[in-house]
Amino acid sequence: MRPVLTPRALFITLSLLLLLALWLSLALGPVSLPLGETLHAALRLVGLPLADSGQGQAELIVGQIRLPRTLLGLAVGAVLALSGVAMQGLFRNPLADPGLVGVSSGAALGAAFAIVVGASLGGLPDALSPYLLSLCAFAGGLGVTALVYRLGRHDGQTSVATMLLAGIALTALAGALIGLFTYLADDATLRTLTFWNLGSLNGASYARLWPLLLVTIGVSLWLPKRAKALNALLLGESEARHLGFEVERLKRELVLCTALGVGAAVAAAGLIGFIGLVVPHLVRLLAGPDHRVLLPASALAGASLLLFADLIARLVLAPAELPIGIVTALLGAPFFLYLLLRGRA
Repeated sequence: MRPVLTPRALFITLSLLLLLALWLSLALGPVSLPLGETLHAALRLVGLPLADSGQGQAELIVGQIRLPRTLLGLAVGAVLALSGVAMQGLFRNPLADPGLVGVSSGAALGAAFAIVVGASLGGLPDALSPYLLSLCAFAGGLGVTALVYRLGRHDGQTSVATMLLAGIALTALAGALIGLFTYLADDATLRTLTFWNLGSLNGASYARLWPLLLVTIGVSLWLPKRAKALNALLLGESEARHLGFEVERLKRELVLCTALGVGAAVAAAGLIGFIGLVVPHLVRLLAGPDHRVLLPASALAGASLLLFADLIARLVLAPAELPIGIVTALLGAPFFLYLLLRGRA
């Protein structure tokens, strides 16, 4: 596959696109702010000694509402895209998705358990509820992924095909259990569960943001170090072993990395689909399959795409807000169908 853009041109383009997405995300919303005023408020928030222009309302809106939401969108988009690259490299299939190992369904099951059981106990303290929901979602994603990996292990070897089948089976089981929780939920709890499953960046705060930022930074630093191993894995497992790479260790690390990244993203923002599928494939079409370029470029593109999707979710029905999972599905599903038709042709 011949790259459409050179790595330098690709990174410049994606960096400018991300800066534009950040700027618009801070400026636009139910209360729109002039772009210059938004930039001034953002620079003052990061500590630059600018003159006080008396724009206290702008600094309040940007600093307390939009900045944590923007950072959350940036982290979720980046880590989902990186996880998508890892899964496509592990399965050696450009149409693979992080949900194949069951992490998304496991996180959704954990969240459904926290929402329904918490409501049945009369509700949880307001200070504890967001953290317990995120913790249960994160634990559910890790638990299901660990079980998928365990089922895929035999005689010291990890079968990717078995992991795929186990992931499909456990995803179906998790879906059935989520359906059971949905059946048992009352009207108010059902509404909460439904909106969480649709995904949203609403309600972002600095307290809920920092665990996801730590995971995103860790994944962003670790995966590029395995770019050469992922390139070798594209040739096949035996070829990668002959080239000196520890394939079994690489598989464990890719699965763990995906579980941590997607689990943290789902715990923070709910279920947001197609980012891990569309972004890596789109970047691969532009830059080729080299993971040394694909990984950092996908992180930039994933962050930008999710921020633009969040802008659409905020503005299309303002002052109401559309769940961001609906927006990403409306954008991603047609693209996925296009890839299928393109591959068949």
